[in-house]
Formats: sequence, structure tokens, C-alpha cells
Amino acid sequence: MCSICALKDTHPGVTLGADGVCSVCKLDTAGELLANFSYTKRVFEEFACSGPDPRSDYDCLFLYSGGKDSTYLLDKYVNEHGKRVLSYTFDVPFESTYAAENIKLARERIPATFVVDSDDDTLKAVMREVFNRPVDRPGKYLDEKLPCVSCRTFFVMRAILHAFRLRIRYIVLGADPQQILTMTSDVREIVRGFWQAFGQQLADGPMGSELEDILFAPEDDLPRIVFPFIADRYSYDPQRIVAELKEKGLYASSPLETHCTLFPLLNYYSYANWDCMFYKLNAASYRRSVRRNAGHGRTTFSLAFPRAAELPDLEERLKGLVLDIAAGHGDADEQERELVDVFTRLDAGEEAARFVARQFLDMRRTAAELGIELPAAGVAGAEVGQ
Repeated sequence: MCSICALKDTHPGVTLGADGVCSVCKLDTAGELLANFSYTKRVFEEFACSGPDPRSDYDCLFLYSGGKDSTYLLDKYVNEHGKRVLSYTFDVPFESTYAAENIKLARERIPATFVVDSDDDTLKAVMREVFNRPVDRPGKYLDEKLPCVSCRTFFVMRAILHAFRLRIRYIVLGADPQQILTMTSDVREIVRGFWQAFGQQLADGPMGSELEDILFAPEDDLPRIVFPFIADRYSYDPQRIVAELKEKGLYASSPLETHCTLFPLLNYYSYANWDCMFYKLNAASYRRSVRRNAGHGRTTFSLAFPRAAELPDLEERLKGLVLDIAAGHGDADEQERELVDVFTRLDAGEEAARFVARQFLDMRRTAAELGIELPAAGVAGAEVGQ
């Protein structure tokens, strides 16, 4: 375990030096990140300075999830900057009712054009493939986030197709600064990478031929992806964003800073394959920042962690609970009490902790609905790494 950030040597793409410090703390990923930051900054400045696009009825397609970040930016670009915005929501079957309520509020208060897209069958097939596919070890950096990245990439591709059809020049994503680790900026690279991984699931449908059109389209015909929060990352303040949205009546709140109902299965995937909780990189970022700048208020972009939390201990407690629940082992009432305690120690309120605990207890049912393979019921915790 890294002496600074507590990443383990089982974490994909992470190595420990003889001094006990991991490759991430030594900034081995800095070169790739700087190149991505440079690209996103350049495209953002181009978008910010652009006027109405004569080729299209819209200046941008805005990928709107109903979360705090996308709601904040949608309001900003429509009501403050006067952009002609097509608000695009992919109806992900794993989103909670909290996101749906925020979308309803936005439709009432923001004069954008709203469209909703969906393809439950294909997305669920992709997720089945990701969860059930054997992993390659030692793995590449961020492999523990593959299910989440694959889901997001799928609906980003649907947005790309929508923008391409309507000749919309820019696609705006409300990804927070830390998500640059898992986001690709180039449209053609997004399509190429996803097709290589999941082409079999897409080849027989109309989406397959359209993606081929994008791969061979002239550069000027392709939409460009804009990441405002990543380009202007030093001003990103989640607490301020939520406060402003609530003041405007645009945010119904979420019990945690994630809406996804697959959160328990994402943790199972990370524990079973890589011996880490799903948000381990965020937790490691927290520990790294505290060690280097103890007076700083918020220590990660994506999630706030309490300074008093013993994160390695909480990670181990959560691992035992996740693997037992996945295997149908243990007493549900006791597991709920333990989960509530874990998430309370991670700074969740009582309501939030119970909300998430019940999602974890429902893990086997959720997996069965999606066709995701879990250990046979009654088998004590799955063997990590197998």
C-alpha cells in the first residue's frame, strides 16, 4: 500500500517503488493528462468565443444528466450566455429518481430545446459484457472503472450521432475536473475505442453504420467536445454550485454525489477484480492532497471526504459487506446497520446512508435483471482476484 495515498499494488496500472510511494503520487500519468488539458482548454476557448453557427439551428448539443454539474452549466449557457442549446438526455435505465426530478425542474425554468434518447437493450447488453468478461491482469490504469466508463461512453456516442446528424458543431459535457482521467476528448477516438471493445453488440443495428460514417468523415464535419469545468478547473466549487442551483429552484438534491443505481455493482466489480472500492482513486486523491496541503478545504474535485475518516479501514469494512451481499451471505438487517455506519463515517447524512445501503442490499436483484453473474447464493464472500 502506498505510504502517501493508500493505493495498493493490486490496483491496475499502479506500481510501488522501493520507497513505498506509488507511481500516481510520482506523477507518472502527468504527461497524458497535460496533453488532454491542453486540448480541452483550446476547444473550450474556441467555443466560448463562437457566435451563432449558421450551419445549424443550435450552437451546441448539451449532454444533460440532471446532476448538479450539468444543470449548472445548462442554466449558465442558456440564461447567461444566450446560446441556442439542444439539451440532450440519454435515458439511462440506471439513473435514480433524483436525476429525473432535476430534469423536470430544468425543463420548467430553462428555455432550451429538450430531447430524450434511449436504447435500454443495447446499453444493458454492453454492461453485461463488461461485468461478465474476465479481466486482464495486472491491468491498465483506470480498468477498475471500466463499467462506468463504458456506460458513459455509450451515451456520449449517442450524443455524438445526434450532433453529427444535425450538424451541431459543439457537444458540451459537464464532467468535473477529476473526470478528465476517464474522458477522451477526441470524437473519432471515442468511437474507435468503443467499437473495438463492443462492435459485436452494435454491428447489426443502425448505430453501427452511422458510427462508421463518423470514423471516415472529414474533420470539419465532426462535432467537438467541450469540457467547461475541466478547462476552467481551478474555479470548480461543488458546494457553491449546489447552493446556487437550490437558490434558483433548479436542484431537488441527491442523497449522495452520485445518481447511479449500479453503484453497488460497480463496487463489487472493483473489489472482486482489483481489491479496491470503486471510488478508491478519489479517496487516494484526498489522502494525497491532505498530505501535501493540509489546510485546503476540499481535497478532491468529485467527492468530499471527511478528514477524520480512516479510509483504509472503511474500505476493508465495505469490501467484506459487498462480497458477502453479492454472494447472498449474511444477515440483511445487520448488513444495513453496517453500511449505514460506513457511509455515515464517509460524511453521508442519515437519509443518504440508508438510501445507498438499501441499494447495496438489492444488489443481487439488480444483477439478475441485467444478466450479470454473481457468486451462487449462500456462498461466503467471493475470492478477491479470481
